[in-house]
Amino acid sequence: MKSNIEQPWIEAGYELFSKEGPGALKVDQMARRVGVSRSSFYHLFADLDVFQEKLLTYHLSRAQRAAQKVKMCKTMDPDFLLLIMDEKDYVLFNRQLRIHRHNPTFKAGFETAIGLVGKETMGIFTEMLDLQHKPAIARSVFQITADTLFHRMTEENINYEWLKSFLLEIKLLVKNMNGKP
Repeated sequence: MKSNIEQPWIEAGYELFSKEGPGALKVDQMARRVGVSRSSFYHLFADLDVFQEKLLTYHLSRAQRAAQKVKMCKTMDPDFLLLIMDEKDYVLFNRQLRIHRHNPTFKAGFETAIGLVGKETMGIFTEMLDLQHKPAIARSVFQITADTLFHRMTEENINYEWLKSFLLEIKLLVKNMNGKP
């Protein structure tokens, strides 16, 4: 029963963290979004550290769900790109974890989440780049691609066309590295 009462807080915190990072996790701001008093927060979570732990647990459940959805993707474009759009808050939450990776808990959360989804993405990513016979290179390009994606993306620019353009840039880079015009 307690988790049902916690869920609106978790969802409000998840959205704020996704868009603005950990500094946005202010009890007053979340209480307004949830529509209850701030004392309700302290009754449920005791403090922000406990809340952040629950938020990261929720994020890892979202990562598992996203990884299952990736298994259904046959192609990077459009399947995976549409999935990213469908899981925009999840992707932006990962971005914030990546930005704030100096916090060991955030770094671990990011690495776990990206590992779950990345494992399922490698097949279609490798195929898109025609690197099936070079798995080590494909993994390295994937890591660089993910890092660059999280560095460049913002809440404002993350849309299908921007993602498609980003993928095309990666494809052209690998193609040129292989000496293909």
